[in-house]
Amino acid sequence: MRAVVQRVTRADCVVADSAGKGHTTGEIGLGLLVLLGVGPTDTEAVARALAAKLVKLRIFSDDAGRMNRSLADVGGAVLSVSQFTLYADTRRGNRPGFTEAAAPELARTLYADFNAALRHLGTEVQEGVFGADMKISLTNDGPVTLMLDTEEGG
Repeated sequence: MRAVVQRVTRADCVVADSAGKGHTTGEIGLGLLVLLGVGPTDTEAVARALAAKLVKLRIFSDDAGRMNRSLADVGGAVLSVSQFTLYADTRRGNRPGFTEAAAPELARTLYADFNAALRHLGTEVQEGVFGADMKISLTNDGPVTLMLDTEEGG
């Protein structure tokens, strides 16, 4: 799994319905926007481990201004958005290929498992809509943006 994690003061996800009218599917204040990509060899155990890592990451400022507090410490929430484009292969040509991303059925299941694991750990989770065209807005705090890749051990 690959996750782009952004520390935010606010974030939301809007999806257009069939009539073209947008509706908000997820909205958070202080917390993390997580763009999550799933690979073909990922498992439920990987999803649970990534969720546990995310909740414990000390990337929020303490009273001295140092990144020393976790999502759980600050009572933050997660806006989780599935994003297969994190597995884009751009090594050849100008058009990205997505053969390294998981098949949609597997990705949908593991995205749900990841979100369930976060909730099990006591985290409020808001979500995008799997496979939808989404508009994400956020206020990146810091800015702090990290890339986590379970294939690279972190």
